[in-house]
Amino acid sequence: MLKNVNDELNRFAKYVISQSRANLTRGKKNSSNKLYNSLDSNVKVSKNSFEITFLMEEYGVFQDKGVKGTKSNYLENKNSPFSYKSKGGKNGLKGMPPPKAFDKWIVRKGLKGIRNKKGQFISRKSLQFMIARSVFEKGIKASMFFTKPFEKAFKNLPKELVDAYRLDVEQLIKTTVNNK
Repeated sequence: MLKNVNDELNRFAKYVISQSRANLTRGKKNSSNKLYNSLDSNVKVSKNSFEITFLMEEYGVFQDKGVKGTKSNYLENKNSPFSYKSKGGKNGLKGMPPPKAFDKWIVRKGLKGIRNKKGQFISRKSLQFMIARSVFEKGIKASMFFTKPFEKAFKNLPKELVDAYRLDVEQLIKTTVNNK
């Protein structure tokens, strides 16, 4: 039932996912492909309601909306509900990100042989800590990789959904009339 509505909602979800993936790649936010591959949607349509669920890795929300740092902030993050805090709290991410979380990222980016101001090599463990501290203080810049395609597609959705619903009702009427 409501095949046209179901098709339209699936088209909407497919567009949002494909554009979000393109934005990740274009914005160079796709180093491990983990977030890219996790993007998915689920559409449920019944005669009384419909529901669309978008799925992604948990950290994808932080990449999309950004996270405010403790000392400075990116202009793009001014509306972000998330922030790093020393003690956590509502929408606050407690403490600095774990330095170990940046290990594989450092390897993928080929950051090795980094030297300090004195010309001494910096160990990978020290580099992990410096990156984690920088993220904690500066935050994560909002990329809007998901929000922008969602909002763009959502603006067009009401008209297309009404048209699809009209087609389903017309089909239902034709089927009902033909069965009598």
